Amino acid sequence: MSELTYLEKLLDGVKVEWQTLGKVLKRTKGTKITAGQMKALHKDNAPLKIFAGGKTVAFVDFKDIPEKDINREPSIIVKSRGIIEFEYYDKPFSHKNEMWSYHSNNDAISIKYIYYFLKINEGYFQKIGGKMQMPQIATPDTDKFEVPIPCPDNPEKSLAIQSEIVRILDKFTELTAELTAELSMRKKQYNYYRDQLLSFKEDEVEGKRKTLGEIMKMRAGQHISAHNIIERKEESYIYPCFGGNGIRGYVKEKSHDGEHLLIGRQGALCGNVQRMKGQFYATEHAVVVSVMPGINIDWAFHMLTAMNLNQYASKSAQPGLAVGKLQELKLFVPSIERQIYIAAILDKFDTLTNSITEGLPREIELRQKQYEYYRDLLFSFPKPETVSN
Repeated sequence: MSELTYLEKLLDGVKVEWQTLGKVLKRTKGTKITAGQMKALHKDNAPLKIFAGGKTVAFVDFKDIPEKDINREPSIIVKSRGIIEFEYYDKPFSHKNEMWSYHSNNDAISIKYIYYFLKINEGYFQKIGGKMQMPQIATPDTDKFEVPIPCPDNPEKSLAIQSEIVRILDKFTELTAELTAELSMRKKQYNYYRDQLLSFKEDEVEGKRKTLGEIMKMRAGQHISAHNIIERKEESYIYPCFGGNGIRGYVKEKSHDGEHLLIGRQGALCGNVQRMKGQFYATEHAVVVSVMPGINIDWAFHMLTAMNLNQYASKSAQPGLAVGKLQELKLFVPSIERQIYIAAILDKFDTLTNSITEGLPREIELRQKQYEYYRDLLFSFPKPETVSN
């Protein structure tokens, strides 16, 4: 990587000094605002972003927040409660007053360089916060945290090194963001074409209207005690065991073999559909589906997914799907040739948008690992024993 070669030259013989966050950055307070006020003041196109814990934000007008509480500097926002993490933001903002943020008043310190270093160390702060019943950290936890400042006696060179590290990591971040945006677009395309391909004008397409019970065999899986399921595959525990929301672990015996579909029948995610091939065990929380002659199983998968089966779940504290109710649902069944044609098109979209071995999810995973590798490498400054974090 040419960027690393250039960086190696920059770092050659460079002195690194570890300094506390409270020394190199300026800490700022938030504004007094409640969740209810944020919701009431929110306007979709307002210019000022207000941060709360987690992913909660609101956009408000400048007049809604005291001027003294508005931060106009590129900053690191410390999300100090619940999910402890850091966020970089470079537009006008404020945040709830139990949070705090940092910005740089020093031209020789890149705020984004510090942000990337803090992101590496989120686990450190989460561990500190995890000692509390409600995970949280305090301002001394971040103020006293030490960060590596390269070449502190030469501000120009120090900033050049920091900026180069930021530039490299920004490239990886931008690429991942582009891939994620493309994945979102492809999923919308997939949903659109799926709906188009699975919608028929019955007088124009060969086929018949039937119930699911006429074209599929549906049976609930079998109960198995939790102590008979282990987390990882071992010598005698070789069969994957599936419940309503995916794989639960591995068991010694199989309940099914061949090509099937699984429908989750209990829990918040009931109605989700999976394709299964080979030998496996299905618990009573899943409905095992096998198709009748004249039905393509891949078409059936896409059709069941498009039917949004969750809408037929019982409205209770523990939502559930009744096999009998599923069997009564009606749909238009085209000819087997058309089923195969539709399934082939939708399978291509499905691979592109959902496959963890192919397609965009795999590409995003690889880019994220590449980013983490270079991020850790770029920040591998020697740490003296006096640095406690």
